[in-house]
Parts: sequence; C-alpha cells; structure tokens
Amino acid sequence: MRFMNKTIFAAAASLLACASFAAWAETVVTIDAAKPGAVINKNVYGQFAEHLGTGIYEGMWVGPDSPIPNTKGWRNDVLAALKDLHVPLVRWPGGCFADEYHWREGIGPRKDRPVKVNTMWGGVEEPNWVGTHEFFDLVELLGADAYVNGNLGTGSNQEMAEWLEYMTSNTKSGLAELRRKNGRDKPFKVAYFAVGNEAWGCGGNMTPGHYANLYKTATTFLKAPHDSRPKFIASGGNDNDVTWTTTLSKEVKDNIDAISFHYYTIPTGKWEVKGAATGFGEGEWISTMKNTLAMDKLIANNVKVLDQNDPQKKIGFYVDEWGTWYDVEKGTNSGFLYQQNSLRDAVVAALNFNIFHNYADRVRMTNIAQMVNVLQAMILTDKDKMLKTPTYHAYHMYVPFQDATTLPVAIKDNGAYKLGETAVPQVSASAARGKDGKLYLALVNTNPNKETEVTVNVAGGKAGAVQGRMLTAGAMDAHNTFAQPDAVKPVPFTAQAKGGKLSMKLPAKSVVVVNVE
Repeated sequence: MRFMNKTIFAAAASLLACASFAAWAETVVTIDAAKPGAVINKNVYGQFAEHLGTGIYEGMWVGPDSPIPNTKGWRNDVLAALKDLHVPLVRWPGGCFADEYHWREGIGPRKDRPVKVNTMWGGVEEPNWVGTHEFFDLVELLGADAYVNGNLGTGSNQEMAEWLEYMTSNTKSGLAELRRKNGRDKPFKVAYFAVGNEAWGCGGNMTPGHYANLYKTATTFLKAPHDSRPKFIASGGNDNDVTWTTTLSKEVKDNIDAISFHYYTIPTGKWEVKGAATGFGEGEWISTMKNTLAMDKLIANNVKVLDQNDPQKKIGFYVDEWGTWYDVEKGTNSGFLYQQNSLRDAVVAALNFNIFHNYADRVRMTNIAQMVNVLQAMILTDKDKMLKTPTYHAYHMYVPFQDATTLPVAIKDNGAYKLGETAVPQVSASAARGKDGKLYLALVNTNPNKETEVTVNVAGGKAGAVQGRMLTAGAMDAHNTFAQPDAVKPVPFTAQAKGGKLSMKLPAKSVVVVNVE
C-alpha cells in the first residue's frame, strides 16, 4: 500500500509517542518529612506459634536433653535467628488449638503431664511438653512480649480467670503458690490476653451477638494486678465480614482494647484448591498480588466502622492471623500445613507491611501465620538443619520500621503491572522516621518481568543518596533449601543523586528498604 491515510498515520504517531513516553516515564515517590503521622507499633511485626505440625515440637522446642544445641529446650539456632529479627511479640497457643487447650495440663513435671490428641491439626498426640512456663521461657529468651490466647470454646470463664491469676498474681494465693512450686517465683508478664479465637468458626461457630455477650461475661472475671493488667482482645471477623467489628464496637464498652481480624492470601481464591507454593505460573503470581492487596480495603472497611463507633480510637484493630496459604507440600501430613516459602512470599509480606503502616493509628499489632514450619514461616527446619526463608529476610529488612513514625508518601505516574484482565499497581511504597532519627523508605516492584525506575523526592529538602538492601531472584518461585540455604537473600543497594535528581532502579519482583540521606 503506497499511501497511508492521514488519520491512521496521526493515530500511529500518537501511539508511538505514548509508547516512547511509557518507556522513559519514571514513577515519582515524594516523602513529606515535615508531616509525621502515627507511630508504627513494633507489634505490627509480631509472630504466631501454634501447636500445629512441627511448628513448636522439633521446629523450635526439642527438650533440654536433645543433642540439638538448646537453651531450656528451645533450639539455639532458631533462637538466634529470631532474635536477629527483633521479634517483638509471640502469640500462643493458637489459633484453633487455643479453644481446645487446657492450661493445667501443661504445668508441673513434664513426665506427669497428660498426653492428648490434637484433633484440630493432624490428629497427632499432644504431649503437653510446652506449656505456660516453657512458653514464657521462649518469649523471655527472645526479649519479646507474650500474647496468650484463652480457651473460650471448650473452656470456661473460671478456667481463663484462674490461668490469668496463675500467671500474674504477686500474692500468696493458692494459684500463685502453685506457680512458685512449679519453679517461677515472680509473676509472668502477660502483655495481651484474647478471649477465644475465630469464634465464628473453629472457636464455636457463634454469631457476633452471642460472642459479644460471652466476651462481656468472661472479661468481668479476668483480673490481674493493676500494673500487670494485659490488654484484652476480642475475637473478630475475617475476610469481607465487618459484622463482628460492628457488633463488638457497639455492644462492648468495657475491657476491650482490640478486635482481632484474620485474612489469608490464597492464589486461586478457593479453599479447596489453593495453588502450589512453588512451580506456579505468572497467572498465580499476579492473582496472589491482587488477593494480598485486598488487605487494604478489608482494613479500611473495618477502620471506617471503628471510627464511627470508637472515635477516640481506644480500640485497636489487630490482624493477628495473616499470610499466604497454599496447598500443603506433597508427602506431608495435610493437617501440618507445611509449605515451601519463595520470593513471592517475601513480596507479599512487604506489600502487607506497607498497608499496615498506612493504618498505624488502628493496626497496632499483626501476627503472621506462622513462625516456624507452618504456612508462611520465617524458618524451616528438618531435624538438626535450619534455614531462613525469603519471608524471614523481608522481616529483617523492615526492622527499622518497628516503632518508627510514619511519613506521608505520594506516588505519581505509578504504572500498572497487567496480565490478561488483572492489573495491580507496579510500585508500593512506605516511609517512616526511625527511632534512630533516620528516614527509611520501603519499595516493592510487583512486576516479575520488568524493572522500574523510581525518582525519590523529599518535600522541603533534597534526597542526596540512599543505601540499604534489596531482595530479589531470577525465578518467581526462587526459594531456599537445606542444600542451598542462601539461594535467596538480601544484597546491598545504593543510589546517588545526579544533577539534583535521585533515581533508583527497582529490579523485577523486588523488595528494597533504604535509608534516605
């Protein structure tokens, strides 16, 4: 065809110009360092350890007589790795297990403790070797706070009240003396106490109104010395359900410091077939990104309810179970929820951190599920071997955000990562002023195929350089194995301003945390 229609030519030229612009246009991230916001409670980086599979036994607790080096029965290699994360808080003993756990069976000489069946997870024997005293050994060795989940489902108000007295009383009461007989003179520090878990499901299949009444009754009898009173947590909703937050914030006026919330990221969005932890295609990469970013709206919907019913912001919103949930690894007990952990999980973790920071005034605690060998774990073990997962490294990179002060971030010209009908923002960002006075910036590139360039501005000042660490890998499902435990790990990252402009190139599927100088 010798001649081109002028209209077609103009349209083609316009498309070429747009394509050219898209090729060089940069995402601009502007930090307003002059407008500090809410403090990111360190407990946003909390952990969760449930009596589930090898999450506690073998994974963390091997007993004082084990040939695996340990302190008071807890593995030294795991303790050291978790201490490096500055773990602020550990939730225990569940989860669903909490509503079948009877604390008296986990005290006294271990040889005398009854063996039960863990009907919630795998139908295996539960020896009760890890009980109240052992758990507090763990949190004290880590320098962490304790979040104890009470048994409302199969327990009683008396049982919960007596457990709290056993842990916190500084008197000569029978329960305090029993604690002393079992080797602990001083009271334990219980920072948080929850009344039941997932009351809408495994915790009793209750309605919000019924649970609210039970909660009010239970907390009437939960007493501790004034200077040792824990914060009380009500079991809230999950997914798109805001009725629990609505009912509890309206009907419970006393003894409520927070409402819990659970949300898991599932690639397929279907519980029956969730998707594999490794060996997945790009379709499940982007669906995972989309489904995890739904956390933002879920929190926003619940915070909106709380702002209406609790404008003084007395009630926190604790996402005390979250993370990725895949089909279990082949050849493992389906009740143990053991799954591999890849670069995708690290990106998911970082995206959620950035979301949590945006709601720091309400989201004052979150607990990823779970710490070792279960779901989106920090650590995987196999007998005496141990490795740190990509999720572990994401947590380690974000340590400077613990108790940091949020700073507003504006993102301009943020591209979209698209695949078929699905699209998500390519760049996620969060900034804060650390306790050390430094300005920290976290960036995530969700696109698994393309790097993106980001210009960093600091409103009212200049960004001269950044230095920190970056986490990425060649494959979407890159992961660490016992043969190659460092296949995925952070590497140093730096960038310098040129001509008064600070630009950073974020590799595909990467997490970057830097100090902005």
